[in-house]
Amino acid sequence: MSDAKVHNQTFKEFEHEGWESVAGGYHDHFGSLTRQTIEPMLNSLGSDSLKEAGRLLDIATGPGYVAEAARRRGYQVTAVDFSAEMIERAKQLYPGIDFQEGDAEALKFPDQSFDFLTMNFGLLHLEQPEKALHEAFRVTKPKGKLALTVWSTPDKAVAFKRVVDSVNQHGDSSVPIPVGPPFFRFSAHDEMRKSLLEAGFRTVEVQEIAMTWVLKREEDLFHAFFTGTPRTGGLLRAQEKEKLETIKTAIAACASEYRKDGAIKIPMSSVLATATA
Repeated sequence: MSDAKVHNQTFKEFEHEGWESVAGGYHDHFGSLTRQTIEPMLNSLGSDSLKEAGRLLDIATGPGYVAEAARRRGYQVTAVDFSAEMIERAKQLYPGIDFQEGDAEALKFPDQSFDFLTMNFGLLHLEQPEKALHEAFRVTKPKGKLALTVWSTPDKAVAFKRVVDSVNQHGDSSVPIPVGPPFFRFSAHDEMRKSLLEAGFRTVEVQEIAMTWVLKREEDLFHAFFTGTPRTGGLLRAQEKEKLETIKTAIAACASEYRKDGAIKIPMSSVLATATA
């Protein structure tokens, strides 16, 4: 990507272009990790009496993992993502679900349309996350619930720290990519709670979910970020060739520290917030 294009590109355009190109890499490398939050998310919604007839909107659905799990539980599922590539992938993986292209910051649904909403790691990739939270509240019925996840702070979401540290040590962290909101802003429980309350939700519960990212080979950690993420991957893809090779070697060395029982097992953690309208 040229410097001129980057300087003229908004963060939203950068993320959209990124997801159009990394959908396959995300599915291949991150699917087994991000699926680990789905059951806790759906469990946090509760409300068995509404579940059989409850309408659920999955925002930033990606390949549709949450949407499919919710359908299996009996929800009437609609799912949106701003990436046409992701929506096509989701339709192929899980036919029969109402997948639509849609913008989390401008949802095309009437007020109070859904009993439940979910968003699995989508908030991190939005240019205006507060706007998305207000939109989520707008389309939620009174007493309905939203469950969403973000990554924990880097000391708990270890893979992010090790990759970024490798770039800072061996590459150039100032390469020209559009600047977005702070990646770990909502990792802070107080900030997550405050933002959801300001969006209109009445009550918010926040908890940590411990996770483990299991990879087969040391080099898989680099390839996961390089081929499967817009923002961190964009930082890697913008590096000079020689520096990138050094970074790749450093990330593999980091991954080797977590080899156990024939696999790479990296501690990860996410933040789950459940808000009631």
